[in-house]
Amino acid sequence: MTFFSHAERFAGRPVVDVPLDGPLPAVDAPVSWRLSDPGWDQRTDDALSEPFRAAFDRFVAQAGARVQSLVVGPWGYAAFNPAPIAQLCAAAPRLPALRALFLGDITVEECEVSWMKVGDVSELLTAYPALEVLRVRGGADFSFSPVRHARLRELAVESGGLPRAFVGAVLDSDLPALTDLELWLGTSDYGGDAQVTDLAPLLAGERFPQLRRLGLCNSEIADDLARALASAPVVPRLQRLDLSMGTLGDEGAAALLAGQPLTHLAELDLSHHYLAEETAASLVAALPGVAVDVSDPQEADEYDGESYRYTAVSE
Repeated sequence: MTFFSHAERFAGRPVVDVPLDGPLPAVDAPVSWRLSDPGWDQRTDDALSEPFRAAFDRFVAQAGARVQSLVVGPWGYAAFNPAPIAQLCAAAPRLPALRALFLGDITVEECEVSWMKVGDVSELLTAYPALEVLRVRGGADFSFSPVRHARLRELAVESGGLPRAFVGAVLDSDLPALTDLELWLGTSDYGGDAQVTDLAPLLAGERFPQLRRLGLCNSEIADDLARALASAPVVPRLQRLDLSMGTLGDEGAAALLAGQPLTHLAELDLSHHYLAEETAASLVAALPGVAVDVSDPQEADEYDGESYRYTAVSE
């Protein structure tokens, strides 16, 4: 996923845009329908965008019974118009086949992620007990409440700064089928105040017994995470580990190499990193059977004797 272009695929399906008016385009294979209204109605009263509401209702009337995967793009101007969570929840009886949902496929040109008004996204899980994939993106007014959900397999939360309370509520949830968890922790400048200690139940393997892929992405504490993962009990049962988009440096890489074996992994994603070329090469060489991604190397900024590293997404 990227903040600079819309998703072209979601839940293993191509994304097809829903026209704002007229019939749906003909498709000959399963797709993820994408509904959006990039217009701005100049309202600043925290009200649902009326054009989006109308477009959503038309879409559900046209195809609701057979929609299996849905991508929600701009719902008006996301800094002023709150996300249509209540509308999505109310429509659940008319979307009985929905199994995958991405709320917030909004590019940086359409709205900065830190401005996006989203709300409590766990309400979507309560409304859709058969949902298997949930991806959400947000910043302002972005929250989660502990929830029980028997069928969710994949949960991804994209943010430039994920609050400690959000992370804690995810970890306090009962998600027995969860195999794939991706959290974009972000930076403290944008509310990302979660620390390694807040992730302790997850790293200890006490949460989500079916977990096979863990992404702790876009984090300014990537080196701390790497040091914790070097001995974390959760790691031996993972197939994929993702520390991409963060500020990982040589210190964190050295901890990974000196820690518990990682040769059982199928993938180790460290892309967008601050590793020296020699360090990146040594990681790849040490894990010959693992798909190690050390693409997109970054250079730290030097200012007034201090070195600064940046996550891929913050504001």
